[in-house]
Amino acid sequence: MNIFGLEPVAKFGTDEQRERWLRPLICGRERACFGVTEPNTGLDTLKLQATARRTGDEYVLSGQKIWISTAQRADKILILVRTTPRDQVRKLSQGLSLFYTDLQVPQVEITEIPKMGRAAVDTNTLFFDDWRVPVCDRVGAEDEGFQMIMHGMNAERILIGAEALGLGFAALRRAALYATEREVFDRPIGQNQGIQHPLADSWMKLEAARMMIYQAALLYDQGYTGGEYANAGKYLAAEAAFEACERAILAHGGMGYAKEYHVERYLREVFIPRIAPVSREMILNYIGERVLGLPKSY
Repeated sequence: MNIFGLEPVAKFGTDEQRERWLRPLICGRERACFGVTEPNTGLDTLKLQATARRTGDEYVLSGQKIWISTAQRADKILILVRTTPRDQVRKLSQGLSLFYTDLQVPQVEITEIPKMGRAAVDTNTLFFDDWRVPVCDRVGAEDEGFQMIMHGMNAERILIGAEALGLGFAALRRAALYATEREVFDRPIGQNQGIQHPLADSWMKLEAARMMIYQAALLYDQGYTGGEYANAGKYLAAEAAFEACERAILAHGGMGYAKEYHVERYLREVFIPRIAPVSREMILNYIGERVLGLPKSY
């Protein structure tokens, strides 16, 4: 989160805001989290319902957010809320504003979500009412937050794709070691092509996805704002990693189901990059529409 989340602040914040917010983050004195998704909107970000109403030098925030990672420990939150109703804006991409502000306040109720994996990181729902945020904590112009939040999305996809690669290679390494050491019918099981070929195939797919992730990262660093490479890299890495984790369990046979060998945990964890921060289907929609010029399908 602290790697990609404040990209909008780095690009659109004032010099005073960058000094006030980024330096404590870089020094490790503060932690941040990221609040966009809501229970009733999912990936339809332009329909966010949490509101911010301006009163003098403050905004009063009300609403809820979900799937907020590290909120239990974060000092600050980068949060996107609606400042102008949808029926009062010229374009649907307007009306949302971005804030970076203190999170651990009485007006915000933080509840952890129990989940199947990712135990090292807490994930939460937020409920807030009468949450007063100073105007100086707004990033950029009012009603223009959606364009700013999109600047950090490509970085997030690249990071999640890289995490998926790590899971895939970790699972593949354990499977190869086990297949080398485990003997059945007086020979190591890795000598059997039924074990060896799927693992070799996964290595090639992971390496191909790695090249796409590197390409996306290079373009991002060069200032490219299109999303096709970041989305494609995340998609390919997540799919290759999922297959590698599944094959690692199968290579272990029954022991793959045992926690002792770790590969069952990798399979649970690898669902995250397949689901978040955007689904496989929405990536395919994006590529179909934005790259191939096909009609919008949703």
